[in-house]
Order: sequence, then structure tokens, then C-alpha cells
Amino acid sequence: MAQQSAGSARRRHEEAADWFLRNRGAGLTAAEQRDFDNWLDRDPENRIAYEAAQRLMGEARHAILSDPALRDFKVKPRRNLAKPVVAILFAAGLAGGVFVAQDGIMRLQADAMSGTGEMPVIALADGSRMQLNAHSAVAYDFTPAMRTVRLLRGEAFFQVAKDATRPFAVEAGSGRTTALGTAFNVRLGETETDVTVTEHAVSVAALHADTPPVRVQEGNQAAYGANGTVRDVRPVDLSAALAWRSGLLVVDNAPLADVASELGRYFSGRIIIPNAALAQRRVSGTFSITDTGAALAFLEQSLGIKTIKIGPLIVIRE
Repeated sequence: MAQQSAGSARRRHEEAADWFLRNRGAGLTAAEQRDFDNWLDRDPENRIAYEAAQRLMGEARHAILSDPALRDFKVKPRRNLAKPVVAILFAAGLAGGVFVAQDGIMRLQADAMSGTGEMPVIALADGSRMQLNAHSAVAYDFTPAMRTVRLLRGEAFFQVAKDATRPFAVEAGSGRTTALGTAFNVRLGETETDVTVTEHAVSVAALHADTPPVRVQEGNQAAYGANGTVRDVRPVDLSAALAWRSGLLVVDNAPLADVASELGRYFSGRIIIPNAALAQRRVSGTFSITDTGAALAFLEQSLGIKTIKIGPLIVIRE
């Protein structure tokens, strides 16, 4: 019930922000005004959320006008109106002190998050258990008919409680993985999402493409790209694929850029590789992801590279 309530509150606040921005624009049509009035009257919590959005934007505007750096900041116009909504919410939260951390946009969407170096195990309302990799985020929506988790960022391992009346699905990128057994892992990458099955099987399907679902058996890993269609299913070393749960990163002929990106989950700053050719150098080995310094020292020795720390940045160069 708490998870359902959190999801409803998140949607209510998103709707309140949308109505506020539409009211601040060119004005509502008569039909839109009726819809807005009906939305306000539908639930007392809607009116409270809308008034909170008004206060939030007012505080942010005052803070921005009081700070020369924020006041003079230039933003390029965008065609997509949905993205400015998120950008404004982020700026408002930061300036008004509403968001408690720098990761404000994700906090607005997520029901659960992990920070740098954190790998929490979370018990879900249905009895399922979920472990988040570092710097990951999820939102969930459990109804009497369906259990849905959205992986917004990062990686998560799921042990699913059986419930024949309510399927359990994880949406990541443009794909949906539905449990046909009990345990699997989903990793949302920049260009590819990997689904690794550790017990029984799952069904992987595209969210927006008319392609048949693909059944993935235990001990195999499926990969899909931007359109959500599975393009590869292959046997996988489960101990290596899930090594992160033990604080390890196992790579075999992986680009240095991928290794740096993974290590970045456990480092409070940023790891940068300015040289594109160096970023594609191949790496194999086992790293302790909980000790960034030791992992970088291994890379220096094995690849003959240098790492330079500049404040919160680590620069990798030849």
C-alpha cells in the first residue's frame, strides 16, 4: 500500500507541475479550463499539490533573481515541451531548497534510489526482494492486476515472489521483462539493456514495437537496444554477470570507457577519458568496485596509463 501511495503522489505532483506551467503559458482554452477545474475538485490532495507547485516556483524565481550566476544563465530553446518541464522542476527544486540532493530530477521520478557505492536490498510489498547496484533508481506501480517496476537508471537484481494472479514485470528503456520464474538481473546501459536469468526463465518484449516476446532461459543473457527488440540471446557466466553483488567487477575484453563508467558508480566525482582512442582500449580482469583507488592502480599497471586526480575529477590519459 505504501508503494502504491508513493506512486500516486508522484503522479499527482507531476500533474500539478504540468497544470501550473500550462496556466503560466498562453492561457487555457475553455475545455482545458474545465479539465483543470475538474482535476482540482477531484481530490483535495490535487489542490494541495498545485498550491505547493505555485510556492515552489515562486521560491525558485526569487532565488534565481537574487543570484547573478543563475539570473544570467542562458538556456537554449527546445522543441520538445516535456523536457523543459523537467528542467524547470530541477532548477526550482535546487534554488528553492526542495530537493535534498543534487540528483533532484531522478528523485522526482523514483520510489527507491541508491547512492554512490550503495547496494541496498529492498523488500517489496508483495514479498519480492530487489537489490540495487550503486547509482541506480527504480519506480514501482503495484495494482491488483499487475506488478510493474521501472528501472530508471543503473542495475537491479530481482527475486520474485510467486503470484499467479499478478504478473511481475520490469520495464527498462524500451523493453519489458516479465518473470516466468523467480530471479533475474536487469542492467540499463546507454546503448543496450542486458537481462540475465539466474533462475527459471523470463519473457522479454519491446514496449512499443510489434514483435513477438523472446523467452530467455536460466543461464542466458538477452540484450536489446533502443527499440526494445531483443537482438541477441547468449549463454553467460552468472558469477561474472552478478559479481557486482559481491563488490566485484569482472570484465573480458571490455572497452576502457565501459570500465570507467562502471567504476564511476562507486566514486563520488567523475572519471573522464579525453582521448577517444584510449577510451576504446580493451580491458580484461577482476576489479574491486568498492576500492576505486585499487582498481585505477590496476588499470595503470596493466595498460601503462596515468590517472590524474583534479578535485572531484579523475582524468585517465596515456
